[in-house]
Amino acid sequence: MPTSCSRPTACSRSSSSSRWSASPCTSRPSSPGTSSCRGRPSPHRERQPPATLPTALIMITTDALTKTYVTRGGESVLALDRVSMVIGDGEFVSIVGPSGCGKTTILRILAGLIPDFEGRVEVENSPVKGPSPAVAVAFQDANLLPWRTVLDNILLPIEIRRLGKAKYRARAAELIEMVGLTGFEGKLPSELSGGMRQRVSIARALIQDPKILLLDEPFGALDAMTRDVLNLELSRIATATGKTVLLITHSITEAVFLSDRVVVMSPRPGRITETIDVHFPRPRGIDLTSTAEFGKYTGNIRKILNYV
Repeated sequence: MPTSCSRPTACSRSSSSSRWSASPCTSRPSSPGTSSCRGRPSPHRERQPPATLPTALIMITTDALTKTYVTRGGESVLALDRVSMVIGDGEFVSIVGPSGCGKTTILRILAGLIPDFEGRVEVENSPVKGPSPAVAVAFQDANLLPWRTVLDNILLPIEIRRLGKAKYRARAAELIEMVGLTGFEGKLPSELSGGMRQRVSIARALIQDPKILLLDEPFGALDAMTRDVLNLELSRIATATGKTVLLITHSITEAVFLSDRVVVMSPRPGRITETIDVHFPRPRGIDLTSTAEFGKYTGNIRKILNYV
């Protein structure tokens, strides 16, 4: 994968009324945090604006996605209000916003776990009607089965779908190496640290080679040092595999470090307030987070969150 942008680029910060999209830019940004170039373009193509993006390169679409919950007392609560977005193949996008703004609801709808909503939701240009093998999810809780080894936990989705474990053992071994767990194949979850359990969770999500990886605060319960290490690993894995990744996080630093763009949501009812393109080239080292330019990105997002 390329480690820098192939040409000078710039994107304007898009408002809540704009479509969240896989669009390229046209000139280098004049100020970080308001515009940027695409950090991880495909090795086979340049990024294209939504008007010209080929249908085959669109991985996620929501159009006026609205979700209303009904409480036990019969009260209607609007959780999401007309959320529209398009994410292209290979993009890494993070969503940040206040607690209760509907971030996880978006992820669960895309995963096919919440069937009742208004608007249009598509994965690979097909309506979402339930869980799909093209989409994998990892949550904050690794949810490993305590009686199964690392290897057997990773192979669990294969067993559930009755695809034949033997054919996927080589793939599991590759993933174990990719997430840095070589030598721990036979260990039980109780013998692993929290960070190691999350590595197993990510490997399990990747075992069927999904095209889209949905991450719901997978490192939220970890200490800061472990989180930094796993963010480096996740960035490396995303670059190496070319997956389309959607990350839900409360960490602005994490969002900027990992993403091609950061979507900022308003308090409930959740709306897309602004989208910030991040132009740092890949691969990214953790020292990036100490730079003045990085601080401008995170500071700008904090200002947006304070004003919404």
